[in-house]
Amino acid sequence: MEGTAVLLESKSSPRNLLNEMHQLRLLGHLCDVTVSVEYQGVRADFVAHKAVLAATSKFFKEVFLNEKAADGPRSSVFLHEVQGADFASFLEFVYTARVEVEEDRVQRMLEIAEKLKCLDLSETCFQLKKQMLESVLLELQNFSESQSSEEESAAHAGVPPEPKAAAAPGAERYAPGPPVARPSQGASPEAAAAKSKEK
Repeated sequence: MEGTAVLLESKSSPRNLLNEMHQLRLLGHLCDVTVSVEYQGVRADFVAHKAVLAATSKFFKEVFLNEKAADGPRSSVFLHEVQGADFASFLEFVYTARVEVEEDRVQRMLEIAEKLKCLDLSETCFQLKKQMLESVLLELQNFSESQSSEEESAAHAGVPPEPKAAAAPGAERYAPGPPVARPSQGASPEAAAAKSKEK
């Protein structure tokens, strides 16, 4: 009689596997492909494992699966218009699932991810760009709110608001309330006061 099946699952194994493959690549052990990249006449070579590249990049998977047996196993791949620093970062990402790059290189990493059809790196770049955009928008919102609160506190402190537009010369302001005797043009203020007393 068979017993109940149980699941044996390691949470650390995927990370350990990646770390071990990364160490093998850094030491040049068991590497079976050299990827050469060139950008504006500058060329760089990187050794890697076909299985890792094929598992993380549809571009490399297509290249390696379409090799003809008659040609023998391909030991090199050449990529045009790819900077060495960007491909080094790409390799670090596919071997470790993480890489640190400058903010201004995120767009370039997205472009290389799309060129090499690496879905994980594309999604990671999109998420990071989204976070960066949200951060900028939040800073702008906070700045706008702080400007508004500064204007409000200045108004509450008794600082008179700046006039919107200057009154036209000769124009009078009329405030609601009881009529006030206004001197006619040419009459002196004393004459106007005498007239109001007579009334």
